[in-house]
Amino acid sequence: MNGRHIEILLVEDNAEDVELTLRTLQREKLAHSIHVVRDGEEALDFLFCRGDYASRSFDSPPRLVLLDLKLPKVNGLDVLKQLKADLRTRPIPIVILTSSREERDLIQGYGNGANSYIQKPVDFDQFRDTVKKAGFYWLWINQQPLAVHAA
Repeated sequence: MNGRHIEILLVEDNAEDVELTLRTLQREKLAHSIHVVRDGEEALDFLFCRGDYASRSFDSPPRLVLLDLKLPKVNGLDVLKQLKADLRTRPIPIVILTSSREERDLIQGYGNGANSYIQKPVDFDQFRDTVKKAGFYWLWINQQPLAVHAA
């Protein structure tokens, strides 16, 4: 790895999808740490450094957020809107990773600033390959300003 600490935030309430995503990201060694939150409210607390995450700092945001849409408390589209409305969190790449096949969700996702929209494949191997490719692209190929992700 290139010396920078690479952190991913996975926002997912489905335990099976969490396990499969974590296994894939860990197996491919795409990040130093992966944080999992299970609802939209907790995602916002994590990213805005409040509540249980008040000790976090805006100086070291995650390099990538994998965001499900169908979440308890605050849905994924509302999380996305809040993150892209704030100058401190706007530069963080947000990849929607969802089972939704609705055109409305796709349009709203991009309309609210999503950097990518991926429909979760049902097939186990395809799901794993999709997570691997998305992680590799956003963490290693895509260029982000260092000032946004100071380590």
